[in-house]
Amino acid sequence: MSFLNLVSFDEIAASLLLCLVARELMILALPDHIAGPGGWLIDTGEEEA
Repeated sequence: MSFLNLVSFDEIAASLLLCLVARELMILALPDHIAGPGGWLIDTGEEEA
């Protein structure tokens, strides 16, 4: 069986949406040195001086 037959478009769309939501929640919940400006996990932009 082909891999494309096992995965539907809805499953791919749901997984992408879940990744985006998880990223936004991590930015809100984690400290800035982890997920923020200059963060090591998620870098949201320039580090403030």
